[in-house]
Amino acid sequence: MSARSARLEESMDAWEELVTSALLGTDRKPPTRSTGGARGAAGAGGSASAGGAVNRTSAGSGTGAGDTAPLALLDAAAVHTVRRRAGLLPGPAAPPLDAAPADGRRPLPAPARRRLARLLAGRAAPSAGRRGAVPDLTELLPQWLAAANERGYQAPPAALPALLDAARARTDLRPAALAFAGPRGLWLARLNPDWKFALRGTSGGGALPDPADERAVLALWEEGLFAERVALLAAVRAADPERGRALLASTWGTERAEDRLMFLDSLRDGLAPADEEFLEAALSDRSRNVRATAAELLSALPSSALAGRMAGRAASCVSLDRTEGAEAIVVEAPHECDAGMTRDGVAATPPTGRGERSWWLGQLVEAAPLDCWSARFGGRTPERIVALPVADDWRGELHAAWCRAAVRQRNADWSRALLGAPDAPQATGPGSSSLAERARLLSTLPEEERAAWVASFITAHGLSEAFQLLGVCTVPWSDPLGGAVVDALDLARDAGSYPWSFSGVMGLAERCLAPAAAPRLALLTAPSAADTEDMAPGAGDYWAEAFQRLVATLELRAAMHAELADGG
Repeated sequence: MSARSARLEESMDAWEELVTSALLGTDRKPPTRSTGGARGAAGAGGSASAGGAVNRTSAGSGTGAGDTAPLALLDAAAVHTVRRRAGLLPGPAAPPLDAAPADGRRPLPAPARRRLARLLAGRAAPSAGRRGAVPDLTELLPQWLAAANERGYQAPPAALPALLDAARARTDLRPAALAFAGPRGLWLARLNPDWKFALRGTSGGGALPDPADERAVLALWEEGLFAERVALLAAVRAADPERGRALLASTWGTERAEDRLMFLDSLRDGLAPADEEFLEAALSDRSRNVRATAAELLSALPSSALAGRMAGRAASCVSLDRTEGAEAIVVEAPHECDAGMTRDGVAATPPTGRGERSWWLGQLVEAAPLDCWSARFGGRTPERIVALPVADDWRGELHAAWCRAAVRQRNADWSRALLGAPDAPQATGPGSSSLAERARLLSTLPEEERAAWVASFITAHGLSEAFQLLGVCTVPWSDPLGGAVVDALDLARDAGSYPWSFSGVMGLAERCLAPAAAPRLALLTAPSAADTEDMAPGAGDYWAEAFQRLVATLELRAAMHAELADGG
């Protein structure tokens, strides 16, 4: 054995003895004199401090002195650590990284940069839930990102790791976070497997070619990753819809079924009558899911041939009956699902617990253009049609199908008719069968009308059923809607309502109320002198605390927007 090998083996043995002493304790196994083998290293070029450590180790080794043994162990470990590091061989140098791409957006103002750092740091702090008067920074980060993106700011390079970590933890945060991170964020994400999510659903971090560059577009379409191809199709289609369809048709027959489905789904944006021919051909696709999606898109085009076929089928099932001066809608549901219906997207097999005939009827009515019903019912308006009685308990099925059709076709007139008056005594209105359906109908109305309808609903019915409806209103809430929410919360407190049941609405208010509402809320922040006998124990203090948190959050949001506005 060479002298070098012997020294290496001696060093390894000494290190193992040190580890054993550390694990068992110096009182049970004090460091031995052999652990001072590093003296040779110190004498052969070790530092003076290393030599001193060895001398102290030797003085304490083997003596059993309780006070000096732990120090001797630590000194010896320090010496052996230095020697082990000195014995490492350098590894091959990694190839140099490409420079991060430039980000042409303007930099953040200094106050906004500091605010972002606090929001990202607060994201990892433990949450106190819905208690306490301190704003929840976790819920403020999405709003800050949205405002920064609207103003065209670039992310500070130092904030990119924390920003990507935040996006990794919250999928709902990813679109805004990745947009703010920009090209440098995607460049950085390629270097860490934990951030690979950032490369999905994007162009892979690279810039898309100019849609007018036919050669580059064709090369990326034929050779790019799926995410790159989806982004490319959207870009080309936005610039030239006909050329986008031609690009998709050029490889349609060779695409995988799951990819055809995703490409077809991307046609929803900018869907136009010119897409009908391509979608009609997709009705014969070998994939059932592709056929169903093509049929759904065609039914959203009221002038399409499929919509006309569905209108004929639906009209044969629904008619107006006049008996002894009274008028009512009569329904005769389909008795079979034939091949033509199946090709046009009607699913033959109903879900568990659903009857076949009602299942087929609902699909036919949902896919029929809503304009066909005015002609079918003597030129009546949607309001008058919805108000007609329906025979034999078919009302719920028929109105639910009309609700789905109004949402699919974005028909505001039918949505208004099915929603009814917001102060109507019926809990679910004249045409819809659930609050979820009403929320979807509201989404088809203009923003101001939507907010006014929900404000009137809250005034009439309170907040207990308004949570889903508030979720479709534009943020920040309009003054009438914000005022209705605040008034309803104040009434709930005065009525002695159990406070925890309104925590969800209070959380929405923190995110959606206009910051200008803060002064009005100041009067509600004072704690009550004592809970009334109708209140749950501690409810008064909770309400005061919740209003204090709401005011603090609104003031913080106002400060955030002011800091971002300082950049011009």
